[in-house]
Amino acid sequence: MKPYERLLLENKAWAAERVADDPAFFERLKNIQTPEYLWIGCSDSRVPANEITGTQPGEIFVHRNIANMVVHTDLNMLSVLQYAVEVLKVKHIIVCGHYGCGGVKAAMTQTSLGIINKWLRNIKDVYRIHRDEVDGIEDESKKTNKLIELNVKEQVMNLAKTSIVQKAWKDNNAPHLHGWVYGLDNGLINPIYEMPAGTHIDPIFEFDNL
Repeated sequence: MKPYERLLLENKAWAAERVADDPAFFERLKNIQTPEYLWIGCSDSRVPANEITGTQPGEIFVHRNIANMVVHTDLNMLSVLQYAVEVLKVKHIIVCGHYGCGGVKAAMTQTSLGIINKWLRNIKDVYRIHRDEVDGIEDESKKTNKLIELNVKEQVMNLAKTSIVQKAWKDNNAPHLHGWVYGLDNGLINPIYEMPAGTHIDPIFEFDNL
């Protein structure tokens, strides 16, 4: 058996198990999608949104990229965000990083990694802003994990800076924004930051004509 064929067999077993437990499972899923959450997570294969939150298909709308970034020029992420907020009407947006993130580790070095340099530069800016706090930590692992937490916080703030979120806050008093970090070593999520809908941000980032 070729390695990828195992995935197809597992899929058949999974689908059969779902139908055995709930004969109408797929009939419901194909007709409607009403998730309450948008998950912006890291592409790391060890951090699957549904599994670590114990949720079912249809409960979380998911976007993933290296180091769970919210970049204002990323049309992919912005398209997902607009659809989730304006069409699906999600009530919560979660930015979830994870301790030991390779993308954040790489951003803390001066190593050239090719095209990914352009992406990591966004994390380097987070490091630059918080350099004193991060460099004040001697242990390298703890230093990286602190930047991971700070990066999640900055990405939540980047969400709040978008006109998409600000208009939703004005019109619907939602969604609420959350920053979480997942522990690979224990499987637990650490909630580190929260911005309820309507949270005040620096006026320079606010749009007054929405």
